[in-house]
Amino acid sequence: MSDAKEIPVITVDGPGGSGKGTVTQMLARKLGYHLLDSGALYRLTALAAMRHGVDLDDEAALTREAQDLNVAFEPTPPGEPARVLLDGVDVTRAIRTEECGDNASRVAVIQSVRDALLQRQRDFRVSPGLVADGRDMGTVVFPDAPVKLFLTASAEERAQRRHRQLLDSGVSVSIDDLLEDIRARDDRDMNRSSAPLKPAGDAQVIDSTGLSIEEVLERALAAASRA
Repeated sequence: MSDAKEIPVITVDGPGGSGKGTVTQMLARKLGYHLLDSGALYRLTALAAMRHGVDLDDEAALTREAQDLNVAFEPTPPGEPARVLLDGVDVTRAIRTEECGDNASRVAVIQSVRDALLQRQRDFRVSPGLVADGRDMGTVVFPDAPVKLFLTASAEERAQRRHRQLLDSGVSVSIDDLLEDIRARDDRDMNRSSAPLKPAGDAQVIDSTGLSIEEVLERALAAASRA
C-alpha cells in the first residue's frame, strides 16, 4: 500500500459563499477524485448538539458529539450536494440552514472539537486523489497538499448569492441580515485562536467576485495543472 502522503490533494479554502463548495465538486468530478466537505462535519456536530440538547458553551459535551458522529455521505447527480445522513436520517437540508451554519462557526473555534475531527478528515485521503473543501484544509489538515486554492469574494456578493439560494428554496430572508451574519462569521473565523481562516502561504488566491462559476473552475484547473 502506498503512503497516503503520495496521494494528491487539492485544498479549496475560503469563506462561506465564495463558491468553493461548487468548485470543489466540479473539480472532483472533472479529475475523478474523492470529495471532502469538511464544513459539513462541523455543521453535523452543531446539528447533533442542537438535536441532543447540548449547550454550545459545553466544550466537553460538544467534543463527545464530534467523536461519536454517526455520519454517511451518499453521492447524488451532478450539480446537487452530496446526500448527508446523521444517525441514518437525511439532514442534507437541515445542515444548510443559517442557524446551523452560525452554530457550526461557534463550534469550530473549540480546539478539542477540531482535534476530534482532524483525523477523520485526513482519512478521506485515498486513491486516486482528493479535493478538500474547508477553511483550514491547506493550512492545517493537508499542509503538504501540492495544490492549494483560496477562494474569496466580497461580503456583499456572498450575501447576494446566499439570498438567491434561499429565495430559490422558498425561504424569505432580509439581505441586510444575511450581510450582517456573513460579516460576523468572517470576523469570528478570521480571528479565532485555533486555525484562523487565511490563505496558506503557498495558496493561489482566486477572487470570485464578478466571475462565473465556469471562470472560477477554469482558474482552479489551471492552478492544478501547474502543480
